[in-house]
Amino acid sequence: MRRRYDVVVVGGGHNALVAAAYLARAGRSVLVLERSERVGGAAVSEAPFAGVDARLSRYSYLVSLLPRRIVDELGLRFETRRRRISSYTPVPGTDTAVLIDTADAERTRASLERATGDPAAFGAWQAFYDQAARVARAVFPTMLEPLASRDELRRRIADDAAWDALFERPIGEAVEAAFADDVLRGIALTDALIGTFASAREESLRQNRCFLYHVIGNGTGAWDVPVGGMGALTGELAACAASAGAELATGVEVTAIEADGQRASVRFESAAGAGSVTCEHVIAGCAPAVLDRLLGSPPAADEPEGAQLKVNMLLSRLPRLRESAAAPADAFAGTFHVNETYTQLESAFAQAQAGHLPSPVPCEIYCHSLTDPSILGPGLEAHTLTLFALHTPARLFERDRAARTGEALAATLRSLDSVLAEPIEDCVLRGPDGSLCLEAKTPLDLEDELALPRGNIFHRDLAWPFAEHDGEAGGWGTETEIANVQLGGAGARRGGGVSGIPGRNAAMAVLEVSKRGQPARAPSRQPARRA
Repeated sequence: MRRRYDVVVVGGGHNALVAAAYLARAGRSVLVLERSERVGGAAVSEAPFAGVDARLSRYSYLVSLLPRRIVDELGLRFETRRRRISSYTPVPGTDTAVLIDTADAERTRASLERATGDPAAFGAWQAFYDQAARVARAVFPTMLEPLASRDELRRRIADDAAWDALFERPIGEAVEAAFADDVLRGIALTDALIGTFASAREESLRQNRCFLYHVIGNGTGAWDVPVGGMGALTGELAACAASAGAELATGVEVTAIEADGQRASVRFESAAGAGSVTCEHVIAGCAPAVLDRLLGSPPAADEPEGAQLKVNMLLSRLPRLRESAAAPADAFAGTFHVNETYTQLESAFAQAQAGHLPSPVPCEIYCHSLTDPSILGPGLEAHTLTLFALHTPARLFERDRAARTGEALAATLRSLDSVLAEPIEDCVLRGPDGSLCLEAKTPLDLEDELALPRGNIFHRDLAWPFAEHDGEAGGWGTETEIANVQLGGAGARRGGGVSGIPGRNAAMAVLEVSKRGQPARAPSRQPARRA
């Protein structure tokens, strides 16, 4: 490690690696400092069950927002596979379900009509997602461009009804207007709630922003399976950055940053002791709240909490379904919705907001190995199951975390059992020591393991993908009040999810400053945490 670099990147998650790769390829000297013993952040593959060779995407698990342009520009050898089955949703208390088959419109139509009893259900479904697709095709190309103003993005979308539904009014109004059926309303609403603790009609519109980021990916909104797991992506990014000359230092925790707009000093600690490096630019791949702490800035009073319980499982076989005509391989290949009707989701939010574990726990699951069995070791006959429980916020686990985690896990498995023909535990694989191959990660676990404030998977509330403040238009959405500090992680504008977008945008901001020989523009009314 040298004493001086052009750029120091704080954190070694996928966005940080994207930024490092672009800058190193542009000839800048780059140092990445990661506190854990390996890079990747939340986008990693691990074998969490002793003696079982299955490499799970332990934290993040599907890919939608990663632009093909980043893959091509960096020459990444990374593949995703489309899931033919978009979703399977058992109707609570019945033996019927809604199956959305992206390759067979008639099959989808028949399923919708059978589950809802409404011949108009398919048309309503198409109209709602056709509108979302039009917005996606207009918005996603802007994600790697300098920030457009609000008016400019509205002009690009060129659909006043869609703009009002997604950008001006609570998404619950649009969902309720589009669908009469409680199950269909719930399926649509889930895209507004993954990783976001909100009601459908919340005036803050944080749920709208979550919905937008879930439906715009690559102009289609499709959530694809990363071949080889998430570790395949970050492994490629690390190799790309290193081959271009970036230095990747693991087991090194940054403890403070001093920056004056022209130069910066980054202090750190490692097993070898304390040290520091100087640089011209800092890119913070960490959460905005972490950056505030490193800069010595006061913490924000309104940082939202994460609201999800993540459960990883290995199954010896897929469970039987209550709908006897449905094939488990179809149901679990897509997103399997469990007790996520509109009414159930709103009730779960109210219960959790009051400090109670929802009953039933709304959750959704999918099976990676059905689409990509390469994550399983030779001879391992098993299936992975990834479960994501909604409305299980950090506040529920603050007292007696171990006991509350056990309660939440048991309640979540009961919720899943309610829509299956057999208990899920009958299908969970046991490791060589006889223990169940099952683990749960609460928001507080994510805070401890990944430095996600209160377990928020987006680092903080997602932001609109356009300029909202004076001075932002034409910038990259990564700028802070300190001209040579860029926010390059999920908490940047146009952040969230596994995308690489804020990493690339932060790199573009640094290169733009270097080219012009002057500071990047900073928003005039935002502290560093509000980039």
